[in-house]
Amino acid sequence: QVQLVESGGGLVQPGGSLRLSCAASGSIFSIYSMGWYRQAPGKQREVVAHVSNSGYKDYADSVKGRFTISRDNVKNTVYLQMNSLKPEDTAIYYCNGFTQLLPWGQGTQVTVSS
Repeated sequence: QVQLVESGGGLVQPGGSLRLSCAASGSIFSIYSMGWYRQAPGKQREVVAHVSNSGYKDYADSVKGRFTISRDNVKNTVYLQMNSLKPEDTAIYYCNGFTQLLPWGQGTQVTVSS
């Protein structure tokens, strides 16, 4: 079964950038559409971006033009480049399948604060 490990979070000032990574175990990673999700305190988990196994990408309106999702099927890794970060981007970020959920990883904390 695929296991997901997120990394790359941290504390960043407004306007800053971070690059998140999600390493997946298992060679079947390439067949999944993958997504990045986030959950802020007191809020439900939401989809931030997703990328299909053919490379189609889509984003939540709140992050369009600021975030970029990408994947490397050789490395079994999906990335989220986050630019122009805002305090409202503060959340725990998770990756997971988009059309089929896998067991959730531990996530990585992103805090945007001055």
